[in-house]
Amino acid sequence: MSRGWRGPGAVMLVRMFRASTHLAVTLVTAALLAGCAVAADRAPGLSTPVPSPSGQPAPWSSSAPPGGAGAPGAPSAGARGNATTAENARPGDPLWRLARRGAEHEIEGFADRASVLPGESFRLYVSTTAGRYTVRAFRVGWYGGAGARQVWVSGELPGRRQAPFRVAGRARTVTAAHWRPGPAVDTAGWPEGSYLLRLEASSGGSRYVPITVRSASTLGRLVVVNAVTTWQAYNLWGGRSLYLGPGGFEDRSHAVSFDRPYDTSGARIFLDLERDAIEVAEHSGVPLAYITNLELERDPHILDGARGLVSLGHDEYWSARMRRTVEAARDHGTNIAFLGANAVYWRIRFAATPLGRDRLVVCHKDGTVDPTTDRWRESEPEKTLTGPMYTCFPAEAAYVVHRPRSWIFEGTEVRRGTTFPGLAGVETDEVLPGVPRPMEVLSVSPVDCAGRATIAHSAYYTAPSGAGVFSSGTMRWVCAMRGSRCGHGVTDRAGAFVRRATTNVLRAFAAGPAARRHPAHDNLASLGLAGPFKAHRHDRRHRRHYTHERARSTAFSQRAYAAPS
Repeated sequence: MSRGWRGPGAVMLVRMFRASTHLAVTLVTAALLAGCAVAADRAPGLSTPVPSPSGQPAPWSSSAPPGGAGAPGAPSAGARGNATTAENARPGDPLWRLARRGAEHEIEGFADRASVLPGESFRLYVSTTAGRYTVRAFRVGWYGGAGARQVWVSGELPGRRQAPFRVAGRARTVTAAHWRPGPAVDTAGWPEGSYLLRLEASSGGSRYVPITVRSASTLGRLVVVNAVTTWQAYNLWGGRSLYLGPGGFEDRSHAVSFDRPYDTSGARIFLDLERDAIEVAEHSGVPLAYITNLELERDPHILDGARGLVSLGHDEYWSARMRRTVEAARDHGTNIAFLGANAVYWRIRFAATPLGRDRLVVCHKDGTVDPTTDRWRESEPEKTLTGPMYTCFPAEAAYVVHRPRSWIFEGTEVRRGTTFPGLAGVETDEVLPGVPRPMEVLSVSPVDCAGRATIAHSAYYTAPSGAGVFSSGTMRWVCAMRGSRCGHGVTDRAGAFVRRATTNVLRAFAAGPAARRHPAHDNLASLGLAGPFKAHRHDRRHRRHYTHERARSTAFSQRAYAAPS
């Protein structure tokens, strides 16, 4: 056995996510097959070579425009020789994916911690119908296009079919905390990053358990945040999520627990809405740190000295402490990139479970029941942080470039009016009056929102501290990094565009407060968006969001849950 294995008898200290008015992420992930885009020599219409799903040139390469976002104006911890670059120079393992999921409960499990520091242990809770099983740990990254590297494998372990899940309390929380504990896993020698543990039953079935080996310090680095509260909100393992229960929306959970496996592959939302962005970030060559959004709740200083924070494809559920931590960091010069849509939508709070603190995500979705778990916009609209904010589901539209000379689009050869079919969806954000200034709208995409005409925006603003904040304004941004493999009419050309724009943002944000070199050029007046805040008609209409949510849940319950990840 490897040194990471302690056996089931080891002793370990037990430690230990606002749901939207729709089921957009569930619907979009049902259509998104995990996987990398097919390698291409060059994306049509773009000068940048696209050798892989990540598609950007070599880290800090000279192919970036001189003096632009991709130029080597490196942070002090410089890209050359940083730990992320060194790690990605190691050989990867392209066989990290699930070969066969098998039957529904053939094998599944969860970890008793969402994140650990390097060298700390966590315990697995595993249920399988097979006599024996093995665990392999893969770190997700670039690795020359392989996508992950195996860092550890257990010996063969005895299988056990665990007791059925339980539904606890009036909040209808699904839990497997009563399962017998399995092996303790020691992460000594594991680099910081996002990990997939692959549970492999001797009968052939397999599932993932995700875990983050988090960074003790984020000083001088871009911080990648795994949005585990959103993963859990949409998790239907045991038949209930914050959206649905066996009886539909009204039978949903009001609190969801980390003490249970994730549904389908065991890492569906991570694979569909986060993994591709991590691959792009690791290939960009910038120094990276890793945390989950639970660390934003627990440690108000976790972002002290960080160059930037990267919120991935769907980051919807935020507690008050999470938001205050990120706002304080922005106000001290930390840049922020929102690479999705509908971020900071629902306000949540945390509670403890039998396995540790902050392992219960409470969200009643009703301010009359609990005003601390209502939509953020009811009291403090999310746009004061994100810039654009959610206004449409379901969205299906072409992304239309409005500000082609922005530094964010350098190297993409776009012009005003360049369109990328399918890139705006399935949820989109819009810049409304009352956002932070100066605000520079980068794209203006007409959207058909289930028969209602609206607009989707990408935008960039700079704060008085010098921090820059970029919001893609579309949930399909990360998916599009796969090119045509994303589906929805997204092209390989769109994939190259998104990967290059994202790399420009990451490299500029890694250099420090972005306003110093890239001030936002406010253009709201020219778009009729410069007036004072008024309640948006869409938002007023959706103050009756319980009826809206019920309709989404009912429509969803008549569909397949999700495609295999």
